[in-house]
Formats: sequence, structure tokens, C-alpha cells
Amino acid sequence: MITTKTPGHYGTPESRWAGMGPYYAMFPTAFADKVIRDYTSPGDGVLDPFAGRGSAIFSASIRNRPAIGIEINPLGFVYSNAKLKPGVQGEVVRQLEYIAEDAKRYRQESKELPEFFHYCFSGGVLQFLLAARQNLNWRQSNTDRTLMALIVASLHGKRNRSLSNQMRESTAMSPSYCVRWWREKELTPPDIDPVEFISKRISWRYAHGVPDTNGSRVFLADSTRKLPTFAREVCRGKRAKAKLLITSPPYHNVTNYYADQWLRLWMLGCPEQPTNSIGKNYGGRFSNSQQHRRLVERVFQQSRKLLRDDAIIYVRTDQREATYRNTLDALTVSFPEKRIREVSRPLEPRQQVKPYSRGGAPKRANCEIDLILEPC
Repeated sequence: MITTKTPGHYGTPESRWAGMGPYYAMFPTAFADKVIRDYTSPGDGVLDPFAGRGSAIFSASIRNRPAIGIEINPLGFVYSNAKLKPGVQGEVVRQLEYIAEDAKRYRQESKELPEFFHYCFSGGVLQFLLAARQNLNWRQSNTDRTLMALIVASLHGKRNRSLSNQMRESTAMSPSYCVRWWREKELTPPDIDPVEFISKRISWRYAHGVPDTNGSRVFLADSTRKLPTFAREVCRGKRAKAKLLITSPPYHNVTNYYADQWLRLWMLGCPEQPTNSIGKNYGGRFSNSQQHRRLVERVFQQSRKLLRDDAIIYVRTDQREATYRNTLDALTVSFPEKRIREVSRPLEPRQQVKPYSRGGAPKRANCEIDLILEPC
């Protein structure tokens, strides 16, 4: 029996790697595990077109269900594939040592960064981060992607548990707000040896080895462009159809999915300030209801071509009226032959974030709803 994560239990490679990386509104691992167990059997294919940090893909893969996901945000891509195919531990350590040695070249460049970075990180950490940002080829190298995932997962959070001054773990606040708060509290960045810090995290992740994920992966792409490619592969017989679609589409007008992660995205090559223009590349706030509906419907209709006739569609969404209605209508149009069940669920602490729209929290903001589509 595979165990991914239970309180106090990290005795398997699956449990050590399953929770890789804090991410906004991520699937709780236990939720993904249950859906995979309940609705699939070994060998069944699984699809997630809004994969996030890949919790559903990871859960399926370690249970011998071949799975593919698509994620438009580079951070989700890094987290997902680092745990689906970690680099060889010795190579990750050697790359860490190389980054540490190369960091000496970035002393002057670190001084030229905006004020925020000097309140957030010590000088040695900044130089290390700049070297990692420049040298790690996270798009193509498993070794580099694994090391980058460990770095960005530890980039900010509580003092002495991350590389930064005191910050939130899941989301990065605006630079000006952080600087004002640090000044008011008279907090200076902790003096941390980044190599020692990351080395401990490497040792912990690899303590029981790496999981067997059967070649499953998450693609860095826009689902509306990638899904047609998969559909053509199905038509040519190069890809099998999936038994389960499990996903959670972006919520309407809740958050800017770039701004929440702007600091970690900076590590991946994005600008050193959270800007709206960059945010549009990763979905922004989805504040236009019609555009949100068109996106969700288009993805579901394209996904249909990748699913078996007896496939289950399991979608977690927000109970606020706009997101709920857009998602339900898109599912109804895309899968008219399926019957729909609805299950309301309270938000789970730590791993899911209470959604707030402009004008305050709506009455139903503390709940999410699962829409489950099954053959009639």
C-alpha cells in the first residue's frame, strides 16, 4: 500500500516528495489520493489541464496510473516535475556546490537590486540566488529543476525556516508593503549559509530515495494550445485516452496568480517587481466573467477528445456564484451526456486559501464545491 502523507509520517519516498513546494490554493494531497483511488484502477490514464503543482498527477503516477498535466505557471511546472522525476542526488549536490562557488561573481550585481531584496535577504544569500537564477536550466535539466525547486520552496517564509526575512510562505506581498513592515518591526534579514540550508533539505527529500512515477509529467504550456496536440496524438494512436479528468480551474476574480508568486517567479527569470503586464501571461485575476467562462469551456471541450466514453470528470471549484456558474455551465455544455453530482466542502486549512473578491468576502467564500460527472 502506498502512503503519501499522514501526520508525522514521512517514511517513504512518496511521502517525502508529495508536498514539494508551497503554492496558492493547491490540492490537498489527501484529496487527490482519494479521488485517484475511488475513480481509477492501475493502468487507467489521468488528465489535469490546470495542474498547479501537480498533486493529482503525482498521486496518479505513484499508483501506476499514467498521467499528464498542463500548467501555464512556471512555478507549478518546476514543483511538479521536480517531484515526478527528481535529479540524481549526487548531481544535485554537485550543482549546489558549483552555484555556491559561482556566487562570488555576483557581489556587485546584488548591490544593484531594489531596496526590497536587501531587506529580504542577506548579502551572501542574494549572491547565491543570483548565481542560481543565472545558471540553473530548470526548463530542460532534471538536476537543475530539482535544485531550483528546493531553492524556490525555501525562498521565503518564517525566519530561520526559509532564506528570507519574516514573510508569508504561500504568497509574496508587495515589495513596498514588506519594506515598510520590516522597518517598523526593525527586522533585518537573517544571516544564513544558503549551501548548508539547502543541503539539509536535499538530505531530507532523498532520505528514502525517489518515487517511481512511471514517466508521468506536467507540461509547461497553455492548455488551450497544448490539448489539441494531445488530441492529434490520440488520433494517431500514439496516446491512450484517460479514464479520469481531475482538475481545479482558476477562480474568477479571486487573486492574481502571478502577483501571489512574484518573488519565486523572479527566481525563474521574471522581472524583479510584480507587474500587471507579466501577470497576464499566467492568467492574472480572471476578472472578466465572460473571458473566464470561455477559457474554462474551451479547455473542457478540448479535453473531451482525450477522454474515454466512460470517463469520470472530477472538478473542484469555488462556490461563489460567478466561478461556480461559469464552471458548471462549461461542464454541462462540454459533457451533455454525463450526469452531475455536487458535493460542498469546507476549505481545508493550510493548503487552500480563503478566496476574497473585491468588496469583501462573500457569504459562500468559506466553501468549495466538487462537481462530479459520471456516465448516465
